[in-house]
Amino acid sequence: MILNISSVLKVRIGMMMLLNIFAIQFAQVPENHTIPEVLQDEINVALSYYPDLKDAEIEFRFKSDIKKSTMQARPKFGSFFKSRKNRAYVVLISENFKISNREFKTIDMPRDVMIGWIGHELGHIMDYRNRSKSNLIKFGIKYLYFDNFIANAERRADSYAVASGMEEYILKAKEFILSNSDIDVKYLARIKKYYLSPEEILELVNEREAKEASAL
Repeated sequence: MILNISSVLKVRIGMMMLLNIFAIQFAQVPENHTIPEVLQDEINVALSYYPDLKDAEIEFRFKSDIKKSTMQARPKFGSFFKSRKNRAYVVLISENFKISNREFKTIDMPRDVMIGWIGHELGHIMDYRNRSKSNLIKFGIKYLYFDNFIANAERRADSYAVASGMEEYILKAKEFILSNSDIDVKYLARIKKYYLSPEEILELVNEREAKEASAL
């Protein structure tokens, strides 16, 4: 189960989520964002926490299967050698998700869990945007071969999401996985090994809250 969050933090997070959902109802999808209609609501909510990605070219695309993952964000190959500002990205979304050796449609996952997953992938894109071409090449090679680098990359994506205010969604996504005993064992072990724990996320939230309070 997720650790208790202070009542004040819960209220603040709840109000932020409601304001973002309200704003989404009147927002138009930017032409540079390609979004499947079936996930338009969830993706727009996640994007609303990342104003820096408003002008980024991002395509969200379903894929029949993604090895060892449910979603995967990466730069598009055709834009790899463009400047950071002009890079395009794709977020691949697996069509299916396995629970207790049974496959379910990813789009049938709980709404807030889906938003949390998407928010994590957008955290990866924020990370990629800060990297040079040579650094991205090194990133890809290290991600393929070094466990500690995978952990650093995934935890960094979680950190971007929390810094953007998405902690409630990220925590719900983790609760869905960590509290579900029927989730594929290998996938569950991967989440525990490479990603921030709920406790670590709450520590980041407390640090952010303390900085915000000191700035007043």
